[in-house]
Amino acid sequence: MEDKSTFPIQPRRSVIIASNRGPVTFHQGENEELTIHRGSGGLVTALSGLAGQIDATWISCAATPEDKAYQEGNITWQNNDDMLHIRFINPSEEAYNRYYNQISNPLLWFLQHSMWNVPLQPVIDKNTWYAWEKGYLPVNKMFANAIIDQLAKSPPTTLVMLQDYHLYLTPGYIRSQLKPRKRPTILHFIHIPWPGPEYWSILPPRMRSEILEGLCAVDLLGLQTQNDALNFIRTCETYLPRASVKYKRRRIWFRNHATYVRDFPISIDVKSLKNKANSQEVKEYESIIHDLVGNRRLILRIDRIEPSKNIVRGFQAFEEFLELYPEYLEKVVFLALLIPSRMDVNEYQDYLDVLMASAGQVNAKFGSPEWEPIRVLVGENYPRAIAALKFYDVLLVNAIADGMNLVAKEGPIVNLNNGSLVLSERVGAQQQLASGAIVISPLDIYATAEAIQQALSMNEDERHQKAKRLRWLIEKDEIVDWLDRQLKTVEELNL
Repeated sequence: MEDKSTFPIQPRRSVIIASNRGPVTFHQGENEELTIHRGSGGLVTALSGLAGQIDATWISCAATPEDKAYQEGNITWQNNDDMLHIRFINPSEEAYNRYYNQISNPLLWFLQHSMWNVPLQPVIDKNTWYAWEKGYLPVNKMFANAIIDQLAKSPPTTLVMLQDYHLYLTPGYIRSQLKPRKRPTILHFIHIPWPGPEYWSILPPRMRSEILEGLCAVDLLGLQTQNDALNFIRTCETYLPRASVKYKRRRIWFRNHATYVRDFPISIDVKSLKNKANSQEVKEYESIIHDLVGNRRLILRIDRIEPSKNIVRGFQAFEEFLELYPEYLEKVVFLALLIPSRMDVNEYQDYLDVLMASAGQVNAKFGSPEWEPIRVLVGENYPRAIAALKFYDVLLVNAIADGMNLVAKEGPIVNLNNGSLVLSERVGAQQQLASGAIVISPLDIYATAEAIQQALSMNEDERHQKAKRLRWLIEKDEIVDWLDRQLKTVEELNL
C-alpha cells in the first residue's frame, strides 16, 4: 500500500501557510500555565503529515488574549518531535470586525454561495466601503507583510499556501512588494464554491477587480470542483479584459504572470475518524441515539445553522414524504443535529427561528404522544454526531450550495447500516460521490421526498453495493491526497 504520509516536496523547501484561523489557540489554565488547544478541520490534519518532513510556519489572526501575547514561536506538533512555527498577526478589534464580520462574512460568503436575495440585498453603502478600506484591505496587507518578513528568514524555494476567501488580496500585495527573483511560489486554495461570472456582477467593479487581480497573482489556484475552476476562469475572462485565458491549459495570463487553475477536492482523515468512532466517548452517546430512535428507521442530517444548508426544505420534503407514503407514519424519525453558526448575524438567527417553526409544523401535523417525527438538537457535539452517523438509514445532505460538505464523506465511513446518501447536486462532494448516492435538486422537495422513499425501500443488496462504493470513493482520496495533489502539481508545472 502506498505510504500516504510522504509528500512529493523537495526537502530543502519550506512552507508558509496563512489562514484566518490557525491550527492552535493558546489559553491560560487554572494554574496560570499556558495551554495549547489544537484546532480541528481538514487543513490542520493535512499539515500534520507535512510538518514532520519540512520546515513549516503557520500565520493566522490571534483569536485569544494569550495568542496576542504569544506572538510567535515553535510548538511541538502531534505529540512528537515535529516542530511547527506559529506566528500570529494582531489587527485591532475594529479592523478585524470590518474584515471578518462585514466583508468576509457575510458579503463574500453569501455571494459565493449564491445566497443574496438580489432585489433587496446586499446594500453596499458607505459602511460597506469603509469596512473594505479600513478592514479587509489592511488585514490582508498585515498577512502579506508577515509572510514577506517570514520569507526573508526562509529558503528561496519556500512555498506560500494561502487559504480561502479571507485572503483574496494577500497574494497581490506579496507580488507587488517583492522583486521577481525574490518572489515565492504561491498557492491559494478556496474552500467555498465559486459561482459563475453573472453572480459576481453583484459586487462593485473595483471590489471585483481587486479580488480577481489578487488571485491572478498566485501561481496555482485550487478550488473544490471542476465547475468551480471553470467558473473562476470564466469570471476572469469576463471582468479582467487584459487577461488572456486558455481553457484547455486551465491557465490565466495576466500582467506577465501565469496562474494555473485546478480542482483539488478536499476530504477527511479516514483513519482518525474510524478511531474516533470506536472511542469510548462516542460509544457512550450510542445509547442516547438508540433511545431517541427506538426501533424506527433513522433519517439524519448534521449541519451548521445557516441558510445555505437548506434545512427548511429538508423538513418540507420530509413532510411531503409522510403525505405521499403514510405507511411510514410512526416508523421513521428525522433527527437533525444542528450546530449554531454566526448567531450574531441577523440572517442566521432569523433562519433558526424559521427552521424551528417548520419542524414544529410537521410535528403538530403528524406527531402523536408516542412519536415525534422530527427531533431537533441544537449544539456542537462531535462525538454525538459520529454516534448518530453510525446508525442512519438515510443521510440527507441537500444544501443549496456547499464547497464540499465533509459530513457526506464522514457518514459512509462510520455507518454500520449500509445507509443511503441523499445528496444535493450543488454540493461539492457530488463530483466524487454521485455514483454511490441518490442525487437530487436541492430546491425540489418532491424529488427529495421521493429520494427518501427510494432510500428506505431499497433492497439490502443494492444498499450494500452503494455503501461499499461510497466507502471506496472516499478512502481512495482522503485528506493527505488533497495536499499531495497540490504539491505534485507544483512539481509537474515546475513552479
